[in-house]
Amino acid sequence: MKSLLASTALMLAAIPAHAEAVKYTIDPGHAQVLFSFNHLGFSEIFGMFSGFTGDIAFDKEHPENSTVSVSMPVKSMITGFPARFDHFMSADFFDATDDEMVSFVSTGIEVTGENTALITGDFTLNGVTKPVVLDAVLNQAGMHPIENKEWAGFDATTTLLRSEYNLGAFVPYIPDEIPVSISIEAMIAE
Repeated sequence: MKSLLASTALMLAAIPAHAEAVKYTIDPGHAQVLFSFNHLGFSEIFGMFSGFTGDIAFDKEHPENSTVSVSMPVKSMITGFPARFDHFMSADFFDATDDEMVSFVSTGIEVTGENTALITGDFTLNGVTKPVVLDAVLNQAGMHPIENKEWAGFDATTTLLRSEYNLGAFVPYIPDEIPVSISIEAMIAE
């Protein structure tokens, strides 16, 4: 019996341990969420959230076990025009307070290719939480040539229906569907 237990222990010791997710922190200087909308058929208007924070638990061996959590103040929105920003923060749209946040917390990841995945999560905007799917791409993961530490970069896209978040003012003159593009870099947490 002792030899059977010893053999089993040796076999288990020889099995490589599964890699675990490693914590990365989003680099606020290289993190943007871009959105756009058509303005009455005359032009395409762009806006951005930048400088936000969050964490990624990234499992290179089993990306489906990874997680992501990000948040940003609504008032960190950049519109390029102060009057537009003021209108977005008014009762027509966000009626935003200084501490109101936009957030995304992943609930599942489906790997779709070598560097692609669908990331499902709870997206909270304007006090409403709904499931959203991000079509994501791992751009690169490895040693950062300047910072000399592990780094990862991701892009993702999705489309939001602003009416689902009580932001439907002026539909159909301004479309309900808002395309969103995300690009982030994250550094290994210390």
